[in-house]
Amino acid sequence: MKVYLDLILILNFLFDFIILLAVSLLLKRNSKIYKVVLGALFGSITTLTLFIPLSSLTLFIFKFLVSLIMIFITFGIKNIRYTLKNLYYLYIVSIILGGALYFINNQFLYNNDGLIFITNGSSINLILAIILSPIIIYVYIKQCKDLKINYNKYLKVDVYLKNGKIFNLNAFLDTGNKLIDPYNKRPIILINKNKLKDIEEEKIILVPYFTLENEGILKCIIPSKIYIEGFGFKKRLLIGLSSKINMDGIDCILNEKILEG
Repeated sequence: MKVYLDLILILNFLFDFIILLAVSLLLKRNSKIYKVVLGALFGSITTLTLFIPLSSLTLFIFKFLVSLIMIFITFGIKNIRYTLKNLYYLYIVSIILGGALYFINNQFLYNNDGLIFITNGSSINLILAIILSPIIIYVYIKQCKDLKINYNKYLKVDVYLKNGKIFNLNAFLDTGNKLIDPYNKRPIILINKNKLKDIEEEKIILVPYFTLENEGILKCIIPSKIYIEGFGFKKRLLIGLSSKINMDGIDCILNEKILEG
């Protein structure tokens, strides 16, 4: 078996650099590039200790200390919470990247001995790892940011009808929903009509609506009240019965007007 130390150092430096840069972007640490480079360089050099026989406990403690020093070099020291959060995301990103590369490596049936890459007649797995690592991290960061942006827009809603029925729904706060009853100025929330059972006795109100794309008549009912997670009970509104809510897992589109006040 041939082991190339320069290849080990370069690969680990690249992976450590990508991981530290990803943590900086995720947490908006705005670390200087040279600090990220120094942190990755430190992590890469300590890889040489893999050739030293150590017990499992000693190796675990050593790796933890290396991670901690990498965090100190890259992001500095402010307080315990700041450091632990940096360390937590360092491990999370490492797990995401490591798991994805492990899966890709298995799919292409090329072997590596633990963390040490060896020659096996082809370097396609190494090339793929180098090319795909930034892509994997980019996709992960983008998904995290999208989730963070939309997280506060997903709410639990309890709808109370006048006939005493209560419906528990998953709602999304859509700033694009500006539907208003033109007569009494009541905001309208849209609910998938398939989620509201046995509402035949409820009084149906026909409300005209106008948007940039079309216009029409919307069937609405008047609820007794609704409870919105984090905002409490709301009254004086209408429920528009819709069959065009295409968001996965969402039953209700909230109107931002009902959250005012």
